[in-house]
Amino acid sequence: MKRERIIETLVRGVCAKRGQLLVCQSKGAANTYLPGGHVEFGERAEYSLEREIQEEMGLTAKAGRFLAAVEHTYLRKGRISCEINLIFEFTARGLSSRCSPPSCEDYIEFFWAPVSGLRRHNLEPEALCRLIPLWLKGTCRPVRWASTYDKKKSPA
Repeated sequence: MKRERIIETLVRGVCAKRGQLLVCQSKGAANTYLPGGHVEFGERAEYSLEREIQEEMGLTAKAGRFLAAVEHTYLRKGRISCEINLIFEFTARGLSSRCSPPSCEDYIEFFWAPVSGLRRHNLEPEALCRLIPLWLKGTCRPVRWASTYDKKKSPA
């Protein structure tokens, strides 16, 4: 039986305060990623982000400006995974860069990482390490599209 190949659609949020970016990490993992999760069938992307923040942190969030769509491929458990990340700014009442937000999920944790050091925290997709500081400084308009795919070959 042939394994089904899918491209996951995810929504991710950028929340920055005092030079710090809110990131998420699966416990024990080497990489970090932006808060968010899967877009449900028939669900508007902005609502997905607000729902995911509520489910994962127990906070009421408000999705803001759309920043970009980023395609990403990576290895998960020895298999190639592919995803499209829809990136939005967001705010949430009760978030303070002075302390790590709570996690309502056992397998993930949230913390604030310096915007200037996102590569040290292995933020994925890696293209965001370059783009987020530019967006926050206002020196770069949202790009609308970025990719971690190798331009010379397909990930399959």
